[in-house]
Amino acid sequence: MDTRSLQLLEFHKVLGSLADLAVSIPGRLACAALSPLSDPDMLFRRQRLLAECLELRRDAHFRLTEFPDLAGLFPALGNESVPLDLDALFALQAVLTQADEARRVLAPAAPSPGSPGGVRPLLREMAESAPAPHKTMAALARCLSPDGGLRDESSPELFSARAEIRAVHRTCTRQVRDYVQGQGLASYLQDDFITISSDRYVLPLKSNFKGRIPGIIHDYSQTGETCYFEPFFLVEVNNRLQELKKEEREAEARVLAFLSGLCRQEQDGLAAFSRLLVDLDVLLACAALAEAMAGTIPDVGPDEPVRLPGARHPLLLLAASDPSRVVPQDIILEPSQRALIISGANAGGKTVCLKTLGLLALMAFSGLAVPAAPGCGLPHWRKVFVFLGDEQSLEDHLSTFTAQIRHLSRAWPQVDQDTLVLLDEFGAGTDPAQGAALAQAVVDGLLEKNAWLAAATHFPALKAYGLSKPGVRAACMLFDPAGKKPLYGLAYDQVGASVALDVAREHGLPEDLLVKAHKYLLMEGADSSSILDRLNVLALRKQEELDELAELQIQEKKKTVAIRERYEKRLAALLDEVRETSREIARSYQEGRLGRKQAQKALAEAGKRLIEENAAVSQPSPGDSAKPSSPDFDGLKPGDLVHLPGWNKSGRVLDKDPKRRMVKVDLGGVCLWVDAREVAEASGREAKKAGGGWSVKSASDQGGQSAVVSAFVLDLRGRRADEAVAELAAFLDDSVLKGRTQLEIVHGKGTGALRREVHDFLRTAPQVASFRLAPADRGGDGMTMVELG
Repeated sequence: MDTRSLQLLEFHKVLGSLADLAVSIPGRLACAALSPLSDPDMLFRRQRLLAECLELRRDAHFRLTEFPDLAGLFPALGNESVPLDLDALFALQAVLTQADEARRVLAPAAPSPGSPGGVRPLLREMAESAPAPHKTMAALARCLSPDGGLRDESSPELFSARAEIRAVHRTCTRQVRDYVQGQGLASYLQDDFITISSDRYVLPLKSNFKGRIPGIIHDYSQTGETCYFEPFFLVEVNNRLQELKKEEREAEARVLAFLSGLCRQEQDGLAAFSRLLVDLDVLLACAALAEAMAGTIPDVGPDEPVRLPGARHPLLLLAASDPSRVVPQDIILEPSQRALIISGANAGGKTVCLKTLGLLALMAFSGLAVPAAPGCGLPHWRKVFVFLGDEQSLEDHLSTFTAQIRHLSRAWPQVDQDTLVLLDEFGAGTDPAQGAALAQAVVDGLLEKNAWLAAATHFPALKAYGLSKPGVRAACMLFDPAGKKPLYGLAYDQVGASVALDVAREHGLPEDLLVKAHKYLLMEGADSSSILDRLNVLALRKQEELDELAELQIQEKKKTVAIRERYEKRLAALLDEVRETSREIARSYQEGRLGRKQAQKALAEAGKRLIEENAAVSQPSPGDSAKPSSPDFDGLKPGDLVHLPGWNKSGRVLDKDPKRRMVKVDLGGVCLWVDAREVAEASGREAKKAGGGWSVKSASDQGGQSAVVSAFVLDLRGRRADEAVAELAAFLDDSVLKGRTQLEIVHGKGTGALRREVHDFLRTAPQVASFRLAPADRGGDGMTMVELG
């Protein structure tokens, strides 16, 4: 990616804002080093990781805290003669502890049933790819104490030395107390406790009494009023203390050397854990930035058009005290278009619009979310070249025009179909006619190279070019004709006036100068402002109407969703009600309160009521703009997939009634006769969803063709007798309700006890017309075939 373009688009400022959201120094450095990716697979992976991190932040399962930078530790591990010091080991422990916690959260050993390993697979893979340095973590936990030193238990030698040092302290304390009390020296001491000077126990003696007690003076306080005095009776004890201190230091050195050796053995694991934590810090910072900007992860691919609805400049958004005041832009090109020509007033937002497109592209290719509405997408440009504003250079003796030409000439050989070029006022700074002609030629050349471009211009010729050239789309920045102020909105298929005189008036230029300028404009015959003003008014009115229509569309979608939810709730309640009714009818028959024919009639009425009430409350599917076309009745045949809009379900045709022009449809276990006019053709998506419920068997007819039959299977193997009978009763009720005619009950062979229970129940069931054992080739006495009457 062209570094000059990155600088002009201020991509580094976006990375600076990203770095501020990281919790660690290495994380901030890694954020600042992010760059656009040219490999589509790497970009897709980074986007998926960002999506998983957004879920992680929303779940609030894990938060990183600040951790130290280990950049200087790994080179030190290369020198085996120098052990790591305590500061380095504590820094390492802080990183390893937090990385281990992150690893447990991202790749749990036993995921909960609701969130198996596939919930965040890439984060899990990233965590599992970092080998844990178990030996080093265990050793650091055992040896390092919370107070910043080594634990006594780090080694037997260290434990023994420190135990003796504590014993010496107790001995000194006792001897000094006895000596002071015995000699009556309390008034000679500045404080009533002993202290340590040069690793030796001493007494804080008042200086004017220093000759009263035999001993050695080691030091004086800053005021000179206190001398640190070692009585002769402590000399031997202090000498022993020095020996023990030496033993302690040697034991500590051996522990540090041991820990350093473990670190060298598991250096790969230490580096992997450190990288894991830094990478996670960067990803969580990217997720935090996405939330701060209300960003969306865009679709990026070679076949994606430019589609950035509701795009906002990220730096304006992050700097605004009220983000809602940043006006969004819909930067959109049709699939056949590769160029956008933007015109409009000075200071109307043209350059901001170009920068927004370029900066959002750089963010998208770096794996960041972009401040745009859901559904946004961009082609994967490998190169972005930017030519913005006044590029005059006094040091290089370049005018604005010359600087633009030089930069374009250098970039021209690299431009191809994977390039975005942003041109801001290209051709300015020279004769307007020649500059406009050159700008048109450059746009022509870029289109011939099949490159993508967006240009902001004041040239009338380039404005007309944008309206007339195939593959190019014109747009203008909206301007309030009444208030003479820019609205910063973007309207398509329109051109805008430059309104230089209005802008000059707004910024205080004397009115007499503006009057003269207007006269000169009329004299040259170049005043097209009235026409462009009219076009701007029309564009503004069109945009307002589009905004109103969009708002109405959102409201209608909400209403449709609400209607659909009410319908589904009502349908579910109706199904529950009819099921309960059918069970009550079955119980009444079994208890003798209803006869066989009465029960069958009541069940049939319940099924009829279900169909009628569903037809009364059914609504078209949300999003259906037109009623799907009905298939040709004569062309329908058993096995065809169809859609029933009234039920919002798809199923297979089982049978036809030519006389009544009705078809029998299996909706995943529910068989219905419906009018052929209520049947629609099933789309590919609906075809995949068709079916479900109890399994549908298929048999082969004599001609070898597959024929669909209304046979449904209930497998009772492994059930206790009472469980099997209860499940069979519910299955029969459901089958009658759904219009099934043939059932298969799998009970297995075994001892035959379950088969007898099933047959005893079927003999008394009012829904059953007949039943028999299956043929030998279909299960024999392990399955019973049932005919419903």
